[in-house]
Amino acid sequence: MTDPKADLHHYLQAARDALLWKLDGLSEYDIRRPMTPTGTNLLGLVKHLTGVEIGYFGKTFGRSVEYPPWVTDHAEDNVDMWATPGESREYIVGQYRTAWAHADIVRELVDGTVGLRADNTNLPAEDRMWWETYRTRLERAAREADRG
Repeated sequence: MTDPKADLHHYLQAARDALLWKLDGLSEYDIRRPMTPTGTNLLGLVKHLTGVEIGYFGKTFGRSVEYPPWVTDHAEDNVDMWATPGESREYIVGQYRTAWAHADIVRELVDGTVGLRADNTNLPAEDRMWWETYRTRLERAAREADRG
């Protein structure tokens, strides 16, 4: 028997990793150039999916989210499908990774699953009690700082 949530998270992360891998080793021109009559290009796909993920996970889980500038009511039509010369690869990929971070937070709230992947949490390997003590310490520090 599998865990449907874990399976979905695994496949989603694998797809994200595959998409970003498509940019590796290519020039700025090659990741931006329109390859179809409608202008589809690799960096535009990453930019578009950033807005899609932020919007989907925000609405689905009732989060207030900060949309990137290309996902607003006043944005130019189709501006989410291509990168302007002033939008760097690093900026767009960074926005996409921020969207992932929101998904990770939501997943932790849903069932407590955290980390990079099931086989690599990239978090300290500590037990539940350690994490509770750690969180309590952070809460205490935040309240102390608030009192000034």
